[in-house]
Amino acid sequence: QVQLVESGGGLVQAGGSLRLSCAASGRAFSTYVMGWFRQAPGKEREFVAAINWSGGSTTTAESVKDRFTISRDNAKNAVDLQMNSLKPDDTAVYYCAAYRGLALNSNGYEYNYWGQGTQVTISS
Repeated sequence: QVQLVESGGGLVQAGGSLRLSCAASGRAFSTYVMGWFRQAPGKEREFVAAINWSGGSTTTAESVKDRFTISRDNAKNAVDLQMNSLKPDDTAVYYCAAYRGLALNSNGYEYNYWGQGTQVTISS
């Protein structure tokens, strides 16, 4: 089992940057695929990015490609989401999620563990 805690959210102007972090506690962090999802008010949860156990493979949603980068540090039990060139449409609660496996997955239902979320607000 793994517990996830997100941090790094906040209010920034359009065009700015934020770096979200997810701290994981529990055993065998390196055996988990890690993902970031987001949910804006009145909208369904949306996949943002995922990274495999080693960090050698990632996948990113088209809506944030070239702007967001996911990374992980297994020695620190952490996964980050670097967000650049932020837009008002990026405003949402961002969630860190995990599941034990090898293949990257953008389907939230495959993820067993979720953090509480961190609010990201982008002003125009």
